[in-house]
Amino acid sequence: MVKTIYLAGGCFWGTERVFQLLNGVTDTTVGYANGHTENPTYKEVCTDTTGFRETVKVDYDDSLVSLETVLKAYFLCIDPTITNRQGNDIGSQYQTGVYYIDDESKATAEKVFEKKREEYPVFCVELEPLKNFYDAEEYHQDYLIKNPNGYCHITKVEFEEVKALNSK
Repeated sequence: MVKTIYLAGGCFWGTERVFQLLNGVTDTTVGYANGHTENPTYKEVCTDTTGFRETVKVDYDDSLVSLETVLKAYFLCIDPTITNRQGNDIGSQYQTGVYYIDDESKATAEKVFEKKREEYPVFCVELEPLKNFYDAEEYHQDYLIKNPNGYCHITKVEFEEVKALNSK
């Protein structure tokens, strides 16, 4: 059965590419989540006034990959100890977060978060219900597939660690 989770991991270009490498992920869409305006543009989100996070909608087949594994890949590629920043990207749109749409996903994420909080003395990842999501402009979709040498805050090592999850 295909399920959906929304993951904000800094710049959505690299975050989307991470999940495209994970077996069982059936689709990804980059966009803007949990802000307080309607139909935001990238330019508006970058003003730090809309409350939106750059987010990836991740559709996955739970018979092929568990939400636990999806979240494991997510945590391989973020720094959960900082607020409003990942890599060189700074601003509220880069805040990390997991946004769920059902109670089962919430319960699974809460268990993962409980373990992660034990690993880090400071833990800044949001865990909230999805309030809203707007697709980003087309040029942002599949950005690193279209631009393989494009900017990404996620390292090649982290991409390889995510690929390795496929063999487990």
